[in-house]
Amino acid sequence: MKKPLIAITMGDPAGVGPEIIIRTVVHPQILEVCRPLIVGDRQVLWEAARRLGSPFPIKSLNRLTRMDQDPEGPSLYEASDLPAETVIPGQPNPMWGRAALRYIRLAARWALNGQVEALVTGPISKEIIRTYQASFTGHTEFLARLSRTKSFGMMLAGERLKVSLVTIHLALKKALRILNSRKILETIELTHKILTERFGLKKPRLAVAGLNPHAGEQGAFGLEEETIIRPAVREGISRGMAVSGPYPPDTLFYWAAQGRFEAVVALYHDQGLIPLKLLHFENAVNITMGLPFIRTSVDHGTAFDIAGKGIAKPDSLIAAVRLAAQFAEIQ
Repeated sequence: MKKPLIAITMGDPAGVGPEIIIRTVVHPQILEVCRPLIVGDRQVLWEAARRLGSPFPIKSLNRLTRMDQDPEGPSLYEASDLPAETVIPGQPNPMWGRAALRYIRLAARWALNGQVEALVTGPISKEIIRTYQASFTGHTEFLARLSRTKSFGMMLAGERLKVSLVTIHLALKKALRILNSRKILETIELTHKILTERFGLKKPRLAVAGLNPHAGEQGAFGLEEETIIRPAVREGISRGMAVSGPYPPDTLFYWAAQGRFEAVVALYHDQGLIPLKLLHFENAVNITMGLPFIRTSVDHGTAFDIAGKGIAKPDSLIAAVRLAAQFAEIQ
């Protein structure tokens, strides 16, 4: 059987994406589990390899169908032709945002059409892409719109902690305003589904975080736990899921990291990502739940401040590709 073909988008050309991709696609752990197909720019990647003093054993493809004829080793689909001398690491440019969005759109369509088994995305600058497409808020929402997915969500996964988010890229004031039982229940169901279908867990234990200090302490510090969160948990239980809560956030993540729960449902972005990154800053994986195809990503940004210096670690990208390959093998 052929190893799964996994598309890896290069991310922002001026960020750390090119250099961590160079280090990832030649890594023995990656070549053992998949056929990596970079979607990006050859000149930018070649220049990144030169700075790293790394070999560049990456074959360019004119057509995706050629992967069936040459299945081994990393390959590149040249989705843009940026002059390497104009792409200076650490110096963003609206043109690079346009290229990064093209990489994502191409690779996502291949994933939708079943031409690749999974999509892994490199780090982008949402701010730079918004100079080209003002409505862009992030990979997760963009891929959901492209695939016409109505029910979707974000999970961040590490070895000790997995966290899914009820609200994602929103101002905190807006996130709290739109929080409701329906959205919490939807995230519980998405989390349960990905843990059972992708991670192979038969009866995953899910915990829902409270919103207020001490999870409201029976209404002393807020009513959201009783009026919004607990009804969603009860409904999840009635649908056969092993979900409990709400729990005080200040202790919940500790117990989850100790193995008491397989995943935590957090109510807003930073509530979940602060503990996740405290434990898995270098190797966490971002997973989009609910899409009709597999999508994982690095859990870090473009790191413009260190781009081109050769010190960016590929750990998160390696973990993202390995997890995508694992998912592809069991789908």
